[in-house]
Amino acid sequence: MTDQPVGQVVALWRYPVKSMLGESLERLWVDGRGVCGDRAWALWDHATSRVASAKNPHLWKELLGYRARYLAEPMPEAPPPPVAITPVGFATKNVAVSPAMPVGGEADDDHLSSSDPEVAERLSSLLGRQVSLLDQAPAGASLNQYWPPVPEREFQDVVNELVLPSGTFFDACPIHAISTATLERLGALAPGLDFAPERFRPNLLIEPADGSTGFVEASWIGHTLRVGSQLELRVDGACPRCVVTTLAQGDLPQDLEILRTTARHNNVEAGIRLSVLRPGPVALGDPIALLG
Repeated sequence: MTDQPVGQVVALWRYPVKSMLGESLERLWVDGRGVCGDRAWALWDHATSRVASAKNPHLWKELLGYRARYLAEPMPEAPPPPVAITPVGFATKNVAVSPAMPVGGEADDDHLSSSDPEVAERLSSLLGRQVSLLDQAPAGASLNQYWPPVPEREFQDVVNELVLPSGTFFDACPIHAISTATLERLGALAPGLDFAPERFRPNLLIEPADGSTGFVEASWIGHTLRVGSQLELRVDGACPRCVVTTLAQGDLPQDLEILRTTARHNNVEAGIRLSVLRPGPVALGDPIALLG
């Protein structure tokens, strides 16, 4: 068998702080852990002894009103560099912004830095809960996740616990990708809804080759993808979606029909979960091949 071209990379994202908006970049490095610097930081909620996550929007939907970016480029297999946290969108309306955390653009003095010795106190004041900003996951770290009323899901209007993979702030997998074909198919099934890729918080957005349509990623499960000339990723399975896809973030409004449409037409799945077989770089325009 020969390698089969299946698409190309058309967008890349990295999320320095769990459940905050991230960085749209032209290139990334993928090491054995995943995208270098991805979900390397997270907030720890002292009241629940859980990782703060927008999967529990009753407490943490405001996290999606903040954007995190690195102040230096992360290095493979190294501790993450400091991050800058800036309020955007609805966060500027729902919380009192302190003089230490002004609202606005991307200037270096226009953010709260993880290197600030008072960062925990200031974040706690902004969010109304006592939190710490961590760059290492505590042993047995978990989060609370809310399941909204979507009939096709097993749980309805309940909160349960999700234990995170050991030593990480990932929910389940180190890398997530979704195709433009899947987003277009969902949009065709529910005209009027905005299935922007940012709702799904992928690392890679893939444009399929040869105009392929529908939920094309399903045919890649169990196989290996080569991205560019070096990076190899194992497609471990489809990605079940959660309440985060429905929440207000950036310019996108809250809309539960996003998740209901995904449930109704594709078993609540959109995109794929991947693990790293061979580290390497990835850049916009890189070809993607299914290895034979």
